[in-house]
Amino acid sequence: MGSWGRRKTISGLLPPSPRAWLGVVAGLATLVVVGLGVRYAGRGEPGRVDGWIQAAVGGVGSPWRDVALATDFLGEPVGAAMLVVAAVTGCLLLRRPRAAVLVVAGAGLTVGTTTLLKPLVGRTIHGEGNLSYPSGHTAFLTALAFVVALLAAGRFGLGRTGGAALVLAAALVAGAAMGWAQVALGAHYPTDVIGGWCTALAVVPATAWVVDRLADAGRWERP
Repeated sequence: MGSWGRRKTISGLLPPSPRAWLGVVAGLATLVVVGLGVRYAGRGEPGRVDGWIQAAVGGVGSPWRDVALATDFLGEPVGAAMLVVAAVTGCLLLRRPRAAVLVVAGAGLTVGTTTLLKPLVGRTIHGEGNLSYPSGHTAFLTALAFVVALLAAGRFGLGRTGGAALVLAAALVAGAAMGWAQVALGAHYPTDVIGGWCTALAVVPATAWVVDRLADAGRWERP
């Protein structure tokens, strides 16, 4: 039961070995989301850390602005829908229905959480009404990468260390790419991006646990 690659746990999204550390990651991520939300609640200007990062990343010109716009599109409704459909199709072709459910539920609940948090925190960018914390674009792409990495870790039978490294690396790369695009385009403060990234890290493991429980109860897949 200690390896992601054992057939006894291959159908589960969260095999026992990574479940504990994913719980720790989710807990720490939740603290970061809440802490940053409290810190920047009701504010409409960058913090000190935001200013440092924006000075280095913001205001990019061509061709990097084109890259940022293309990356941003992946978090827009049309681009996000395309990614979700592609991921769900891949899961179904691999006969992993619970992974397909997690793609939809994980991404949906993550984005939904950012949508609920924005009016609660009330942080704005570029004027009143432009709620910015946490970044929904960053949360979405991080969540999707997290789910795909979970599926890959189980599919290729990676051990606990390899599986953990793959999942965290995928989440980091996806979050960093979308976060850079959001800051470069001036759509979010860097701390908004961190909040969005941590929202995904908090929501997806919890959603995967629920999906596993429901799938096991309903026997969606044979172990």
